Amino acid sequence: MVDLTIPTPLVPDFWESCGYRSLARDGDGRLVVTDDFLRRYWQRPELAPVESSCDRERALHAALVANPRRAVGAEDIAALADPDARENYAVMLRFRERLAQAPSLEAFYAGLFRDDVTVPPVFIRHVVQLVLRNILDGETDGLKARAAEVFHRDQRVTVEQGAVMLADAEVVEMHAEGGGLGTIGALLREGKVPARTLELEVLDTPSAAEYWKRDERHDTVLCLSPTHAGCAAFCRVLEAWIAHFHRTTVRIAPVREIPDEEWVWHVGLDAEATAILNDVYRGGDPDEDRLRRIVGLFRLEFEDPADMRADVAGRPVFLGLAMTAEGELRMKPQNLLVNLPLGRPA
Repeated sequence: MVDLTIPTPLVPDFWESCGYRSLARDGDGRLVVTDDFLRRYWQRPELAPVESSCDRERALHAALVANPRRAVGAEDIAALADPDARENYAVMLRFRERLAQAPSLEAFYAGLFRDDVTVPPVFIRHVVQLVLRNILDGETDGLKARAAEVFHRDQRVTVEQGAVMLADAEVVEMHAEGGGLGTIGALLREGKVPARTLELEVLDTPSAAEYWKRDERHDTVLCLSPTHAGCAAFCRVLEAWIAHFHRTTVRIAPVREIPDEEWVWHVGLDAEATAILNDVYRGGDPDEDRLRRIVGLFRLEFEDPADMRADVAGRPVFLGLAMTAEGELRMKPQNLLVNLPLGRPA
């Protein structure tokens, strides 16, 4: 008998170095910190002993790798000879304590923006990446995974003839002298090459599967123009992020402008967009150069208006994304945790 069963496509595993597989999941699909996950932090280069490390630092590091939750007193930190090591351990211990107090990584992240707690940005971005990896587990569309990078990695923006192109800022900077990125590097550094030059280099629906071969190289470009598949993928990730944290379903679509008669609530997805939208909403008149920094406008609608505050229930929420004067995009996904008009706490 001939087997006519269609093989199930393999689900890509991606962002392996972030440590997602070292975490556990609770019954609600939230991420739970494990010893293996904490151990990865103690093994980071910033904390690993170097040739000049004192014996006490080496002993403390070995003890924490063996038992990542081991109690560490102030006297243990004070005994380290290197002041940089003392500072690094103190920062990591504060981070570990905060993690240990939270029932999940998502709860830890959400709590950061309710309290006045200082956590290094590199740690916050890592947590965002892990939460996104959890949200996208089982995803087969490389465009969505690339769009999710915008949440936790700075992007370099080029707008040419209406096409909005995002490339990883760190990668562009790394190749600032022209080594390795070719045409795309020149475009994103100088903004002088027509967008059509990039058509074969931008991740699109036909090439989306290529992402899985280079998921940690960060060397693909996302087009955020409203009619492009990359923009649709970004909208789907926004929806999934909101659903994961708020347990509510929303629909998000790009728009060209915000109608005055519908504008009752907005959320800037970064500091620049927040400032621009606030100014316009309050009756200000930003100059054209500043307005051109808006690289994305989106309309968000709640599937169930009852999930919204009563005074704005059923009304759309508008989202904005903007680059800085230097062409950088630094998204703040936490704004979708604290600034949506929810009728109940997340």
